[in-house]
Amino acid sequence: MAVLTVGFDLDMTLVDSRPGIADTFRALTARTGVHVDAEAAVSRLGPPLRTEIAHWFPSEQVDAAVRTYRELYPAYAITPSLPLPGAAAAIDAVRERGGRVLVVTAKLGRLARLHLDHLGLTVDEVAGDLFAEGKATALRRHGATHYVGDHVADMVAAGAAGVPGIGVATGPCQADELRAAGAELVLDDLTGFPAALDGMIRLALEQ
Repeated sequence: MAVLTVGFDLDMTLVDSRPGIADTFRALTARTGVHVDAEAAVSRLGPPLRTEIAHWFPSEQVDAAVRTYRELYPAYAITPSLPLPGAAAAIDAVRERGGRVLVVTAKLGRLARLHLDHLGLTVDEVAGDLFAEGKATALRRHGATHYVGDHVADMVAAGAAGVPGIGVATGPCQADELRAAGAELVLDDLTGFPAALDGMIRLALEQ
């Protein structure tokens, strides 16, 4: 049997990064003079940054705006962000069962690590700048046995990697959307993850 290796998405799966991301978008507006509706932007976290930036900036300015946003991010986004309910216990649950923990996210890996370090969430690997099927590459490379995420694209990633997708309804996607995208299980939040993990391990052992 493969070593238990659970991948987690970051934004709105482990971390409520909306306050800090909103602050960063406001700083981007102040820096560039281009209006970004920060509340609208944080209501649809999940896709790559440039997808959101493209809603607000002309195409020829998107790359520069992405660079500026990422320059601003450490100063504005880290401190206001909070762990989501059950995040630390979910990571601990994997470790207590002899497993490894990955974070696979659309955010740049170095920025994801700033969040994890600030919140004291210790993981074994971080793979960043990946979305949907792109995440599957990292999940396969690191031998993931499960993937946990809040977005339908995370369930697509799990399916492409050939592992069970566990949805958490803490982000922009509703439970029925996550199921329709292929989630094997959907939780209200990560507080239910340790018990769910035990159930999935038992099922795997019986097969």
